[in-house]
Amino acid sequence: MLYDKDIREPLFEYLEEQYGKTRFLEEVCIGKTRTDVIMVTEASLVGIEIKSDADTYARLARQVKDYNRVFDYNIVAVGSRHANSIKEHVPEYWGIITIEEQNGIDFYWYREPKKNPKRERTVMFRNQFSLLWRPEIAHIQEKNNLPKYKNFGKDKVIRKIMEKLPEEILKKDICEALFERDYTTIQETIQQYKMNNIHKNGKNS
Repeated sequence: MLYDKDIREPLFEYLEEQYGKTRFLEEVCIGKTRTDVIMVTEASLVGIEIKSDADTYARLARQVKDYNRVFDYNIVAVGSRHANSIKEHVPEYWGIITIEEQNGIDFYWYREPKKNPKRERTVMFRNQFSLLWRPEIAHIQEKNNLPKYKNFGKDKVIRKIMEKLPEEILKKDICEALFERDYTTIQETIQQYKMNNIHKNGKNS
């Protein structure tokens, strides 16, 4: 029986061969769902749900709903136990990869993903921007010569950026930020961002 932990690394290698330049972010929360994997490409964010032979479909309906709010494309990768039934549980535009264990682990496309038709520009970009840390958003503002909006909360800053930038720039900058994210310096980066803002606002006394 294949378990999630057995699948991930071989699956990442397979997808990298299929898509080229990619980055994989694991266990990221979106709404009430914790994604298995977000695959970042140069032009899109792809949600990946893994259903190993040990998993059930109990949470899948909610997961599908949450993934559709965020990602440009979605894929479900399933063990042989679910291969014959998975198409009944995900929309027809979701990609399906089946996984077989023989002499190692093999992956097969049952169908490739189509662009998410549920994607509504404003909602999707807001949700994708929400994946970013404040320093990453600040970098996007700086590189596009946008105001700093120092007194605005994160949601309002995101709305302002979306008003100013076209879709192709938004997508490129979101993907680039996630490609460059460094989890080893997350606390230092966020702390430095906060200290810089306190200093600029004259609140360091």
